[in-house]
Amino acid sequence: MSKGLFISFEGPDGSGKTTQIKLLSEYLEAKGTECVLTREPGGTKVSEEIRGILLDRANAGMSYTAEALLYAAARAQLVAEVIKPALNDGKAVLCDRFVDSSAVYQGMARGLGVEEIYTLNEFALDGIRPELTIHLDLSAEEGLRRKTKQAELDRMESEPDSFHRLVAEGYRELAKLEPERIKTIDASLPVEEIQEMIRGFVDGLK
Repeated sequence: MSKGLFISFEGPDGSGKTTQIKLLSEYLEAKGTECVLTREPGGTKVSEEIRGILLDRANAGMSYTAEALLYAAARAQLVAEVIKPALNDGKAVLCDRFVDSSAVYQGMARGLGVEEIYTLNEFALDGIRPELTIHLDLSAEEGLRRKTKQAELDRMESEPDSFHRLVAEGYRELAKLEPERIKTIDASLPVEEIQEMIRGFVDGLK
C-alpha cells in the first residue's frame, strides 16, 4: 500500500480540471501535505513526447488500437517515474486524467471496450489506482465552446461533436459503475463552489 494520496481528475475537454487541481493543491499544501501535480498523457520527458504524437493533428489516421497502446505507454512511464515514487514518499498526487480517460475515450467513444482497456492497462498501472476520482461533468457543447476560446484544437479535441457527446455520456456511465471512488460534480457551477465540494470529498477520505 502506498503512503500517499492519489487523486485523479476526469471530465470532457474544457471542464475546468486544471483550475480545480491548482486550487486543491493550494488547500492541501496549506494543511501541510506536499503535492505533486501532473497530467496525462505527459508528466515525464518520455510521456510528453508520446503526448506530442497522440495530439498532433497530422496523425489523424492513427488506429484506435495504436492510440490506446500509446496512452498506456505514456501512463506506464508516468507511474514509474512520478506517481509511484511520490506516493511512496507520502505525497499527494493530483493527476489531470488517468486510466479512466482511456476507458471513456478509447473504451467507450472509440468502441474498444471498457474492460478491454482496463485489462490492457493493468501492466502499465503497476497496481496503482486513485483513491478518489473527481468527475467534472459538462456537456460536450459547453466544453468545446470553452476550449475554442483558449487555443487551436488538438487531434482529440478536433473529433466530431458526436464523439465528444459519447465522451461526456461515457463519463456519466463510468461514474455509475464506481460511485464510491468516482464523485461527480456539475462543472457549470461557480469555480469556488466546485472547489468546496472537492475539498469535502478529499477531507472525507481521512
